[in-house]
Amino acid sequence: MFSLSGILAYVAGRGRIPSGLPPLKRHMADHLVNSAIMLDMVKAIIPPLTFDLHKGQAGRIAVVGGCQEYTGAPYFAAISALKLGADLSHVFCTRDAATVIKSYSPELIVHPILDHPSAVTEVNQWLPRFQSMVIGPGLGRTTPILETVKGVIEKAKELEIPLVIDADGLFLVTQDPDVIKSYTKTILTPNIVEFERLFQKMMGHKPDPLEAVENVTQLSKALGNVTIVQKGDHDVISDGNKGYRLYAFNQLISDRIGFHRQIPDTRHQL
Repeated sequence: MFSLSGILAYVAGRGRIPSGLPPLKRHMADHLVNSAIMLDMVKAIIPPLTFDLHKGQAGRIAVVGGCQEYTGAPYFAAISALKLGADLSHVFCTRDAATVIKSYSPELIVHPILDHPSAVTEVNQWLPRFQSMVIGPGLGRTTPILETVKGVIEKAKELEIPLVIDADGLFLVTQDPDVIKSYTKTILTPNIVEFERLFQKMMGHKPDPLEAVENVTQLSKALGNVTIVQKGDHDVISDGNKGYRLYAFNQLISDRIGFHRQIPDTRHQL
């Protein structure tokens, strides 16, 4: 009854975890049950691969980021989306970064237009094709690029495209929170330092280190109920209504969220 195989049998049958388990085995059982529930949820939303699908129907992702200094981050975000099952992964970066990112993999579609004078127009004409966007990996913090990204975000909101904002994208949000405020299809993925900066910007004081869940919930509310995933030893997630500490799934990162954020819409659009 109290063996690992017994616990697995209960999990597999979705039975109740037996009472009287020692603390360590109870923790293990809780972890397995949570993992099983999460697996069921993921299975329910991932479109099955069938022979009648067309290219792009299993996911079309855009990553906005990549400059001369930072080419690895947008590559990993885009390639991770493909490895998770997306069909097409685009990277919008500066001209200096494009050749380098292309050399990492022929699977990515790379657009060297982020520092072009008409970048907002050129990027925005692609947006109707995408089902989610990851903004910020390797973006850099130069003013012209950040202004371009603001214009792209505004168009993405108009089209109701889900946004996952990470890294230098969070720097932009800290500088100008209104760019995503109250757009509830936004997910922010700050680490502890990025979270503290944004919290202090919005709340006027530092977060309480003993109240991680409440801090994330407060910040989400202040930003108009965008979803926040604070990364750390144990991730904390909130949409401003409730907050949760994620013990079992503390490796959530922007590229994974970006892929899964678009899944429900993919089979009905081309």
